[in-house]
Amino acid sequence: MSEAAHDRFVIRPGRMTLADMRRIFHNPVAMDLNPDCIPGIEAAARAVADFVARGETAYAVTTGFGKLADTRIEEDDILQLQINLLRSHAAGTGPLLDDDTVRLIVALKANGLARGFSGIAVEPITLLLRMVEAGVYPCVPSKGSVGASGDLAPLAHLVLPLIGEGQVRFNGDIMPAADGLKKAGLAPVTLGPKAGLALINGTQVSTALALKGLFAIEHVYAAALVAGAMTADAVKGSDTPFDDRIHALRGHRGQAEVARVYKTLLAGSGIRESHMDCDRVQDPYSIRCQPQVMGACLDQMRHAAGILEIEANAVSDNPLVFADSGEILSGGNFHAEPVAMVADNLAVAVAETGALSERRVALMMDSAMSELPPFLIKHSGLNSGFMIAQVTAAALASENKPLAHPASVDSLPTSANQEDHVSMATHAARRLGDMAENTAGIVAVELLCAAQGIDFRAPLSTSDTLAGVIADIRKHVPTLDNDREMAPDIQAVTEMVLGGAFTDAAAQLLPSMAAP
Repeated sequence: MSEAAHDRFVIRPGRMTLADMRRIFHNPVAMDLNPDCIPGIEAAARAVADFVARGETAYAVTTGFGKLADTRIEEDDILQLQINLLRSHAAGTGPLLDDDTVRLIVALKANGLARGFSGIAVEPITLLLRMVEAGVYPCVPSKGSVGASGDLAPLAHLVLPLIGEGQVRFNGDIMPAADGLKKAGLAPVTLGPKAGLALINGTQVSTALALKGLFAIEHVYAAALVAGAMTADAVKGSDTPFDDRIHALRGHRGQAEVARVYKTLLAGSGIRESHMDCDRVQDPYSIRCQPQVMGACLDQMRHAAGILEIEANAVSDNPLVFADSGEILSGGNFHAEPVAMVADNLAVAVAETGALSERRVALMMDSAMSELPPFLIKHSGLNSGFMIAQVTAAALASENKPLAHPASVDSLPTSANQEDHVSMATHAARRLGDMAENTAGIVAVELLCAAQGIDFRAPLSTSDTLAGVIADIRKHVPTLDNDREMAPDIQAVTEMVLGGAFTDAAAQLLPSMAAP
């Protein structure tokens, strides 16, 4: 259900942080423009008006759009052109984006427009913000953008309600935008020259979807670190591979930091103390090489987060208005290749996080390797235990593999070959949500298995930190003494993973949560 905003956030154009974006995504905040940005917005709008008054040519202001850029628009039709752009480009399809994502898109759109290089008046930006504050969310189909020339179709759906057209969601009901605005005490605005183009041109949908994916992946990643430490203890793995000296010699920041997290999580484990002098020389890679794999994933997440923070603060429409010189320059900041590439990096990182977790689950199924009861259950044979839960984890890990194929290497020309190379950033970003959910399911299975394995080590105990994690899991899922339906258990812990229940253990590593 659409929610009216309760908290307030001031947009300082070009200065939005990842923490700000996370806050906007997770909370129904009301947003205001910093008053300091208003003169710059107005100056660019005046520059466009002066340009039109002089009869000069500017793309999609006094000309057609895309392949029709050589078609001159008569002065009397300039304002109609902007309305037509919104109408004609609202051609999206697929499930509607959720309100949290739409709110983040609005924030990013306002952030870019308010930098004062788009030639749009203040009123359309303000109306978008007031709509969100009132809980009037534009209905935005999730499919239809190739991530170049901006996210044209979804952004057209986002802003069509500004002129009283399209559909909105208000109090959970979908209705014509004119009705939704009226119920909220709001009114449509008149678009000035270039306003329509400024509103539909930009990378904000791709960027918001990638940020949504990043935020979910952060929760999954932190849970996977906890699960990996638990599994290491459950199978009586060594903590020697987490020694700082090993990782200092390689030099990768993420690897060294992750190793310290594992060392901290396992500190004080009675299970570890019980086998300090055992005959096992080395553990399988899924235990021993966790810092190397998960550290590499963390480094990719950080890189992606940095690029997305830059893009979220960017001016990515076209053409751009430089009020100080009176110029309108046509470029290509709408091309979302940076977003597509880092979304691909995130896809690989979350797929590898899940792949490693599934291998640890498989390890615990093998009693010869784990020295635990077969399939982690008493009376195996009569009971199958976690046998099929591991199959589910394997299925989810394999589903992630084709989803991890890079979207940014794909391109199909559009607009009669005028737009002959596109980024596919919107799809690249959108699939991250599915991949995060898949990996959350894998990690949930591992958490359940590792908790069960540690239970079997009694009277030996794990570390106090991991014992607390198991206690939290046991509030939702009891120990598996005999076979029962596993789906509710997996779902309960998956929700814990996606809800951030295990994130505190690694919050300082995560890009959108780390202290500046």
